[in-house]
Amino acid sequence: MAKKYLFLNDYSEGAHPRILRALADVNLRQELGYGEDAFCLKAVELIRKKIGNRNADIHFVSGGTQANLVVLGSILKPHESVIAAASAHINVHEAGAIEATGHKIHVVNSSDGKLTTQAIQEVVNEHNNEHMVKPRVVFISNATEVGTIYNKKELKVISDVCQQNHLYLYLDGARLGSALASTKSDLNLSEISKFVDVFYIGGTKNGALLGEAIVINNPELKKEFRYHLKQHGALLAKGRVLGVQFLELFKDNLYFQLAEHANKMADNLTRGIKGMGYKFLTESSTNQIFPILPNLIIKKMEKKYGFYVWTKVDGKNSAIRLVASWATDPGAIDEFLSDLKRG
Repeated sequence: MAKKYLFLNDYSEGAHPRILRALADVNLRQELGYGEDAFCLKAVELIRKKIGNRNADIHFVSGGTQANLVVLGSILKPHESVIAAASAHINVHEAGAIEATGHKIHVVNSSDGKLTTQAIQEVVNEHNNEHMVKPRVVFISNATEVGTIYNKKELKVISDVCQQNHLYLYLDGARLGSALASTKSDLNLSEISKFVDVFYIGGTKNGALLGEAIVINNPELKKEFRYHLKQHGALLAKGRVLGVQFLELFKDNLYFQLAEHANKMADNLTRGIKGMGYKFLTESSTNQIFPILPNLIIKKMEKKYGFYVWTKVDGKNSAIRLVASWATDPGAIDEFLSDLKRG
């Protein structure tokens, strides 16, 4: 039986209609390749303006795993390593891409998916001589893989401890739109840019057909970055496909409007599920939520809806992941809640 609706992720749909129209409108226009087309150049200038950093280097790649691999590969020397939460995308969902390049990931346990300065400092203190790998990068995600977000104070103190220990701070922004559009966020793109050495703005999970925008703030990390892009298969001949999309997303407030919709749909789910007395694995204010449900009810709901069983909580209950997207129909939320209430 076909599922009523998929809450598996925020990229089950294709792309926002405006993006498809923009791509179609310039389809036969000839342009240079490899990100040197007029669309990419305009998108770069537009994003620089949005983040308030005219000196940032911006590069477009096709996906988040590729962004993480290229960025970390460009920073880390053979004997250097990266610190990340146990739930971090580079540790769980990238098929060992970072380890395959020979770099160790220092895994830090975290119940909310976020790193603390104490955890970072402990890893640095432990690795204090040439017989060990040398921590060089701190990897964080905003939003995290469990839907939580960093506030301004948290990001600043992490930035400070990184500077004190000569570490680079890298932020995975696959769901940065959702994080910044959260009603509980006190950060904006400009502040993100000031606190981190490099980050990326996720498009794939926020209405784009595909694509992420890597933003390099630290001048030390800019040199010959395009060589790393080429070596990792990330320098696209038809880079225009990415430039057109980011130009459309950021020429007005579309990027954040789409994220706000996804967050609102997830919030409607949260309020409805809490109203039935169920608890949650984490307190998420973004478009991913993790309600804890009886296993018997999960089996019934799985027949009608697509979602992931995230983790077992005890012998009778598990946490599932529900993800709303920029295109989620409010009617699908109502129907899910109705079916859940009936058990």
